[in-house]
Amino acid sequence: MPRVHVPEAYAHDPSAYVWAHYAPEVGAAAGAFSRAVYEHATMSLREMEAARIRTANINGCALCMGMRAARDLGGHLARSGGNPDKAVSARGNPVPDEAFYDAVAHWRDASCFSERERLAIDYAERLGQAPQSMDHDEDFWARMHKNFSDAEIVDMTFAIGSWIAFGRLTHVLELDGVCMPTASVSA
Repeated sequence: MPRVHVPEAYAHDPSAYVWAHYAPEVGAAAGAFSRAVYEHATMSLREMEAARIRTANINGCALCMGMRAARDLGGHLARSGGNPDKAVSARGNPVPDEAFYDAVAHWRDASCFSERERLAIDYAERLGQAPQSMDHDEDFWARMHKNFSDAEIVDMTFAIGSWIAFGRLTHVLELDGVCMPTASVSA
């Protein structure tokens, strides 16, 4: 049950109601930010999903944990006014399988991740749980700069920041009890 009032007519998508009804200007800006992340992020699909799922695990957002970009992102963008053709999931990158998603929770011991994917997970974990852990960790930053350009690091930081903020809002206000709709909206 959501922590704020959501009319029964919006029970299928309580987040849309909450964003548009209670904070319309901020909600519109947040929606534009989220669309920009999914349409313009420079990460590969696997890198994005690695960081996104680690963030979802930390946030506890059931909706975020259940989302699979390859399956759900096009429909999400279409419903939210975005362009599914620009989605990171529409770029022909390798699609993570369920074993990949399961391995994110114990990523340090998993062998299925590339160095960039592993760093994306580590970065998401640190941003979500202990951002100050990076203050003087020169080894971490050397590995980040060896594997990512400055633009990619900034891009990834914005993406993870969006997932932290929106996933926590969704979870804390108990808007994550609804399954992610997967059907694309046709124009």
